[in-house]
Amino acid sequence: MKYVLAGHDMKHAAEEMLLHLLPTETLTRVEHEEEGDICVSSLYEENGKATASARVTIGGRAEERTMSAEIEGLDTLAYKRALSTIVKTTIYDAVVPFLDAPPVWGSLTGVRPAKLARGLVERGKTRGEAAVMLRDTYHVSPERTALTIRAAATAMEMDKDISENDISLYVGIPFCPSRCYYCSFVSSTTAQSGNLIEPYLETLCGEICETAALVREAGKRVQSIYIGGGTPTTLSAEQLARLTGTLADSFELSGLREYTVEAGRPDTITPEKLRVLKSAGVGRVSINPQSMEDSVLAAIGRKHAASDVLRAFDEARQAGFREINMDVIAGLTGDTPETFAHTIDTLIGLAPENITVHTLAIKRGADLTDKAAAAAQHDAVSRMLDYAYGALPQAGYGPYYLYRQKFMAGGFENVGWCRPGTECFYNVTMMEELQTILSLGAGGVSKRVDRDTGWIERANNPKYPLEYIRAAGRLSEGKKKLLFPKK
Repeated sequence: MKYVLAGHDMKHAAEEMLLHLLPTETLTRVEHEEEGDICVSSLYEENGKATASARVTIGGRAEERTMSAEIEGLDTLAYKRALSTIVKTTIYDAVVPFLDAPPVWGSLTGVRPAKLARGLVERGKTRGEAAVMLRDTYHVSPERTALTIRAAATAMEMDKDISENDISLYVGIPFCPSRCYYCSFVSSTTAQSGNLIEPYLETLCGEICETAALVREAGKRVQSIYIGGGTPTTLSAEQLARLTGTLADSFELSGLREYTVEAGRPDTITPEKLRVLKSAGVGRVSINPQSMEDSVLAAIGRKHAASDVLRAFDEARQAGFREINMDVIAGLTGDTPETFAHTIDTLIGLAPENITVHTLAIKRGADLTDKAAAAAQHDAVSRMLDYAYGALPQAGYGPYYLYRQKFMAGGFENVGWCRPGTECFYNVTMMEELQTILSLGAGGVSKRVDRDTGWIERANNPKYPLEYIRAAGRLSEGKKKLLFPKK
C-alpha cells in the first residue's frame, strides 16, 4: 500500500497504525496521491485546534474520517501526543471498515497497554473510568480491557514496595543448544560459539564486580535478579556456580525479594545444575516447553521431546523449587487449536506456579520472516488464546502482566498467568518500567527510571558475545552515567 503525508511528517505514527491494521502490506511513501490502494493522512492547525483526516482507498472503495483536538497551551510532549493520537485514530477509523473484524486491541499499538491504564488511574481516573476509556476511546475489546486493568492493578500494588534506591539486575547468557526458528534474540548455538562461553563468562564476572562497586557507591539496593538468555543452563554446573557465586560475593543481597533463572530448555537441565541454583538462593526457575507436541517441537528447531519437559519439571520439584514458570507459544508451525489445548491442559496438570502464554511474533531477525505467515493464523491463534484464557482461570490462575510486540500473530499479546501470591516481581517492574534495571551481559539494555517524573535513560552493552568480550573493562561506563546522573 502507498501512503501520503500532507501537512505533517509523522511517518512512524502512520506506518505503525497501518501495519497494525494491515500487517501483510508493504508500505511505500509517495509524495502525491496515486491510483490504487492508498492512504492519505492530512493535518492542519488553526485557532488553537489541530484537525487530522485520513482517506483510505482499497479495491476502488474509499473511506474518509476526520478528528480534531484542542492544542492551545499544551507543553511540547502533550502537543506531540495530541497530534499523534488524532493522526493514528483517523487512519484507524478509515481502515477498520475494510476489515472483517476490528483488532482486539483497537487502535492501541504500544507494547505496554497496562502502563497506559496505570497512567490514567494515577492522573485521577478510577479503574472503571480507565476501562471505559480503553473501550470507548481506543476501541479495546472488553476481554483485553479486563486483562489490561488487572495487569495495571498488579503493577500499582508492586509499586508500593519500591523506593528510589531500589534496583533490579538482569544477567544475560546469550547461548543456546540450538536456535529456534522463530527466535530473534541475541543468542548463539553452542555448536557455533561454544568456544566463546568461557571467555564470555570471565568477562561477565568482571562486569558484575565493576557494577557492584558502582551500586554500593550509589547506595542502591538490589530487589531482584533475573538470569535470562539465550539459555542460562547452557552453562555447566561449575560455570553456573561461578556466576552465582560472583553475584553473591559482589552484591549485597540480604534484601533480595526474588531470584529467577531461566532454565528454559529441558535438554540443558540436570539435577546437578538445579542443586547449584538452589544452593545459590535461586527461588524461581523457568522450564519452557513452548509446546507439548513432539511434531511441533521438531518443526521449530527444538532438540528435545515433550517427555524431557516432564522429566525436567519433576527434577526441579525434587530439587526444592516451589516457584516454576512454564512458557508456551500460540501460533507455532504445525500447531493447531486442538494440540495447543492439549499443551495447556498438560501444563495445568503439572500445576506450575506461573504459566506464560506468548503469541508468536515473526521478527526480522528470525528464520521465519514472512509477516503474512503470522497474519494468516488469526483465527487459529484466536481460538488457542480463547482456550487458554478460559482454562487457566478455572484452574486457579490469574493474569498479572502483559505486553505486546510488533508482527504478533493476529495482533494479540503475551500474558503471564500465576497462582495467587506468585507474581514474578521482575517481569512486572521491567515491563511496566517501575524501577531502574541494570543489565549485564551481551545485548543488555540498562534503564534508569526517574520515579518522580517517569523519565527513562538507557545505556547499551555491545550486542554480540565477541564484541562484548572485546569491551572488557569498559562495560560499566554506561551504568555509571545512569547511577550518577548529572544534575
